Amino acid sequence: MDAAPRLLVRLIGLLLCLPGIAPARAGAASASAVTSASPASAMRWIPGGTFIMGSEAAGAMPNEGPPHQVSVDGFWMAAHPVTNAEFARFVAATGYVTEAERAVDWEEMKKQVPPDTPRPAPEVLAPGALVFTPPDHPVPLDDLNRWWTWTNGADWRHPEGPTSSLDGRENHPVVQVSWNDANAYAQWAGARLPTEAEWEYAAHGGRYDTRYYWGDTLPQSDGKYPTNTYTGRFPYDDTAADGFAGTSPVEAFPPNDYGLYDMAGNVWNWCSDLYRADTFALQAGQPELCSNPVGPDMSIPEFPVIGDPSPPSVPGAVRRVTKGGSFLCNADYCESYRPSARRGTSPDTGSGHVGFRIVSDAPPPPAASMMVR
Repeated sequence: MDAAPRLLVRLIGLLLCLPGIAPARAGAASASAVTSASPASAMRWIPGGTFIMGSEAAGAMPNEGPPHQVSVDGFWMAAHPVTNAEFARFVAATGYVTEAERAVDWEEMKKQVPPDTPRPAPEVLAPGALVFTPPDHPVPLDDLNRWWTWTNGADWRHPEGPTSSLDGRENHPVVQVSWNDANAYAQWAGARLPTEAEWEYAAHGGRYDTRYYWGDTLPQSDGKYPTNTYTGRFPYDDTAADGFAGTSPVEAFPPNDYGLYDMAGNVWNWCSDLYRADTFALQAGQPELCSNPVGPDMSIPEFPVIGDPSPPSVPGAVRRVTKGGSFLCNADYCESYRPSARRGTSPDTGSGHVGFRIVSDAPPPPAASMMVR
């Protein structure tokens, strides 16, 4: 286990605003076979095509550019993020223990930190995860420690800490799962995590002429709420005007034109790619069309990207891509419910607003009528 990032998160309380090695492909398994392992995760066929990945529009972050042409083959994607009920079936079937439920192995940790690093206190090495702990008053928005707290006993069963539970949230997306946990689930389900290119392509829902997949209006415009975001004044006054404070059931808001729910807001989604702030610049610099990209082979940029929203906590730290934004996104702070928005975080760290969905390379449907539009 790459535990160094977890220890650093615990020691300094750092979370990048959430948030590659080629993903393992899911052979010839059928979409129904994938669904049988995860019954509620109905799959939607996403037809292949070519699109402009990334953005330099107003509000886009430096790591989203430059826009460049990318093609992807067709694939199946789960209609919604994996839910607590689905993840519970995986745990019951396999006995899997998530990384948030495991203590950090100090003997392993010592191999990854300076030789003179003292052993941390027991509570620092205890199981836990990052929990959103909002202040009760306005605060500067340049210090994430003001609303994130490392909490011992926080895990997927106890998203806000040891006294919380999943009662009534069976159909909410599972959170407090690391990239490694998500990847383990995907393999069990006979599937894989989506590449960043697949995720961004699917998030558009076939619409490329609007800022968001539902149009050009903000999520809180005219009292209409197409997705679960932070309503009110971030991070201290969540009005829950959209009906929810925190996560929402996975089908609480309308899907995009591919029949996919929560492709913006609710929870960030893990992707298979390693994260680099300059990935799009590298792809755009290739002379040929970028086809089915799987991300960089290392998570260290060739040059610093000024304004990177996900700077590494330590030089050379491995990070994975997350997409889609979450229930904490707000236009005044983080407009990451745009398809091109991207972040990176340590693959062994869970938090209360990151989940995932799965995809499959099974054959396409026999007829176009099977496609959900």
